[in-house]
Amino acid sequence: KPRVFTALANVGVFTGPHEPPIVPDVALAMDVLVHPNVNDRTKLSYFVWEQGKAPDLVIEVVSNREGDELGKRKRGYQRWRVPYYVVWDPYHDLGGDELMTFESRGDLYVPAKPRFERIGLELRPWDGPYEGVEWHWLRWYDLEGRLILTGAERAATAEERAATAEERAATAEERAATAEGRAADLAAQLR
Repeated sequence: KPRVFTALANVGVFTGPHEPPIVPDVALAMDVLVHPNVNDRTKLSYFVWEQGKAPDLVIEVVSNREGDELGKRKRGYQRWRVPYYVVWDPYHDLGGDELMTFESRGDLYVPAKPRFERIGLELRPWDGPYEGVEWHWLRWYDLEGRLILTGAERAATAEERAATAEERAATAEERAATAEGRAADLAAQLR
């Protein structure tokens, strides 16, 4: 079923009015809809007390060892009780797997598969072009294993379907014209 969600990238997440934010690379909050007012910078933040919950999933992308994704950041998300924490390390800067996923169990994060039943999604590495760049990306899939297409990919697919439908219609028209011609020829022969 479609669900309302808010997806954030590099946006401050605040747990309290006087607490400093953590700024995850990506945060996903299910059943929360934030309508940011781009003219009001305070609305470009995620306030846990206003939304009623912490994000459901946070992704940190490792670009060097300075982000402390498996230390300070992980502990911060544990304290906030973020259900799923993902570390994407495509260059293996941290020395582990490229995709590390943790699920909250009580006060601990335990290693888990990148399949998020409560959200209805999973993450997988994917090789291919995105916005004209061929690379090794992290992509969303549904729980049946189907790739979630980007808006541009959906538009391209729709254009391909429309072009295919037009080709089929043109072929059908040609066949109809050919059949009409044959019928006219047969009618003339019968006369």
